Amino acid sequence: MRRPYIHFLIFLLLQTGITQAQGTSGWSMVKGKITTPWAEKVDPANPLPEYPRPHLVRENWQNLNGLWDYAIVPKAQQEAIPDEFQGNILVPYAIESALSGVGKRVGKDSLLWYRKSISVPSRMRRQNVLLHFGAVDWQCDVYINGKKAGSHEGGYDPFSFDITPHLKNGNKQEVAIRVWDPTDDGPQPRGKQVKKPESIWYTPVTGIWQTVWLEPVPQTYIISTRQTPDIDKGTLTVAAEAQYLQTNDRLRVSAWDGKKMVAEQEVAALEPAVLSIKDAKLWSPENPFLYDLRVAVVRNGKVVDEAKSYFAMRKISMAPDVDGVQRMLLNDKFLFQYGPLDQGWWPDGLYTAPTEEALVFDIDKTREMGFNMIRKHVKVEPARWYFHCDKTGMLVWQDMPSGDLGARWGNHPGIEGQGHDMDRSAESEKIYRTEWAEIMQDFHNFPSIVVWVPFNEAWGQFKTAEITNWTLEKDPSRLVNSASGGNFHPVGQIIDLHNYPDPVMPRADLFGAEQVIVLGEFGGLGLPVDGHTWQQKDNWGYQSFKNADELFERYKAFTEKLEDLIKRGLSAAVYTQTTDVEIETNGLMTYDRKVIKIPAEKLRQVHSKLYNPELVKLKQQ
Repeated sequence: MRRPYIHFLIFLLLQTGITQAQGTSGWSMVKGKITTPWAEKVDPANPLPEYPRPHLVRENWQNLNGLWDYAIVPKAQQEAIPDEFQGNILVPYAIESALSGVGKRVGKDSLLWYRKSISVPSRMRRQNVLLHFGAVDWQCDVYINGKKAGSHEGGYDPFSFDITPHLKNGNKQEVAIRVWDPTDDGPQPRGKQVKKPESIWYTPVTGIWQTVWLEPVPQTYIISTRQTPDIDKGTLTVAAEAQYLQTNDRLRVSAWDGKKMVAEQEVAALEPAVLSIKDAKLWSPENPFLYDLRVAVVRNGKVVDEAKSYFAMRKISMAPDVDGVQRMLLNDKFLFQYGPLDQGWWPDGLYTAPTEEALVFDIDKTREMGFNMIRKHVKVEPARWYFHCDKTGMLVWQDMPSGDLGARWGNHPGIEGQGHDMDRSAESEKIYRTEWAEIMQDFHNFPSIVVWVPFNEAWGQFKTAEITNWTLEKDPSRLVNSASGGNFHPVGQIIDLHNYPDPVMPRADLFGAEQVIVLGEFGGLGLPVDGHTWQQKDNWGYQSFKNADELFERYKAFTEKLEDLIKRGLSAAVYTQTTDVEIETNGLMTYDRKVIKIPAEKLRQVHSKLYNPELVKLKQQ
C-alpha cells in the first residue's frame, strides 16, 4: 500500500538533486588568491539566504541569489539585451571577485549584463511584486521579460522596482540587468576602488554585490519607516512612507519589550506617531537593548499591511568638561569611543562577505578585542551588518564613500592648513548629494550609527560648510564629522586629525572650544604573515614589524599615549585597521581572517584603561 508513495518520494528527491546539480554546474571559485575559512561554506544553490532588510520585515519573500548568466559587451551596445551570454556568475558576488566564479574586469568601455529565468508563483502574482536590490555598483537598468522596469544610479544604497506591470502569464519570468561602472574614470562615489590597485587602493567592484530578492505586497503598502528616539523626552517618533494610501487610512505603531507591549499609537497615515517609552532601557555598548516595533496601515479597522522592525533608545551629543573642552557623550555620559578603521573588504568576495557567519565574525572579533566603535571607511555595508552592530552594541561612524578625488595626493594640508575646497562639476555634485542623502535615509534607523562622515582626507572634498550643514539638517539626531583628516572648516561638531603612526592631539584652540576633538586615524602598524598575504612580496604598512611581540609592544605604547590624550581633551580615536587588505598589512587580523596577530585578550586588557570614567569630569549643567 505504501510503495507508490515511496516511489514518488524517491522520484522527488532525485529530481531535487538533479535540479540542484543543474543549478550549480559551471560554477567554481576562481583560484590563485588567499581565501577566508567561509569561502568553502558558500552554497552556490543558496548563497546569503538571510532576510536582507531587518527594519521592514515581511514573512513572504523570495531570494534570487544564485547562478545567473553574464555577458561583458562593448559599451556601444547600450540597449540591446545580448543574444548570447558567456557563462554563469554567482550573485551577489561582484564579477571581479573569486566567489563570483568569473574573476574578470569590466571597466568604463564595457557593460556587464546579467540574466536569470525566475519563477514567480501565482500566489505572489495576486499582489504587487517588488524586485529589490541591496546594492549594484554603479549604474543599472532592469528589464523584465524584455521590457524596461527602471533605472538606478548609486553603488551603495538599496533600491526596488514594482515589476507587476511587466509580468506575463505563467510562473516563468525573465530578469535582465545592464550595469555600467567607470570605477575611478568617473565622478561617482567608489570608495577605494581603482582600475590599477596599489598601496591603499583596491580591486574594482562592478555590478550586483548585495542580495537580490522578490517581495509580494498589497496594493497599499509601507515603503519605509523613519524612527527617531528622544531619551530626554522619553519618546520615539515614527514616520512612515506608504504607497497608494486612501483618505481615511490610519498608521498604527506599537513598541514591544519581548511579548509585552509598552506603547501604542494610531494616527492619520501621513502623520508621525509619537510613542511614549516610559522608564526606557537605554542602548549602549554595555547594554545593547533593542525594542521590537510593529507598523501597520489600518483601513476601516482592518490591517491592510504590516511590517516588523526594532529600535533603541539612545542619544549621541556633546557637552563641555570642567576645563571647557567639548566631549562626545553617549546617553549624556562621557564614553571614550575607540575602534578600528574597517575597510570591509574580503579576499574572496571583495565588497561582499562570503557568508553571514563571516560578516558577523569581524564585528564579534572587534568586540572581543575590547573596542567599542568601528569607523566604516568609505564603504557602506549591507543592512544586516548594521543589524549585528545594533545587537552587539558596537558604535559606528559611517563614512560617505569617496569619489571624484581630483588631486588626491596634493590636496591634503592637514590640521594646520586652511580650509580649501576643490571644484566639482554640477553632475558630480548632484551624484554625491543624491547618494549621500539616500544613505542617510536608508540607514537612519540603525541606532549603532552615531556619527556621519561626509568627507575623508580631502578626497573630493567640496563645499564643506554647505555639505556639513545640509547633513546636519538631514539628520540632527547624530553628530557630523565634516572632514575626517581633511581640510578643516569651523563647521560640524567634530575636528578630526589623521596622524601616522603615533597618536597625537589635534589643536584644541584651532576653532575655539566649539568642536569635539578626535583622532580619526593613526597606527597602521604592519606585520605580513607568510601564507596569509594577498601577494608574496612588496606588501606594505605604515611601519612594519618582524614579529607579533614587537608589534604588540609598539601598540601598547600607543594606548599609554592615548590615556594621556584623553585627559587632555581627546574624545575618540580610530586605529588603522581591522584586517589586512590586498597589499596592505596594517591589520590586526590577516586578510583571510585566519591569523589574529595580537591575541584578543591582550588587546582587551590594554584597552580597558581607556574607558575609565574617572579620566574626564563633565561640567555640571
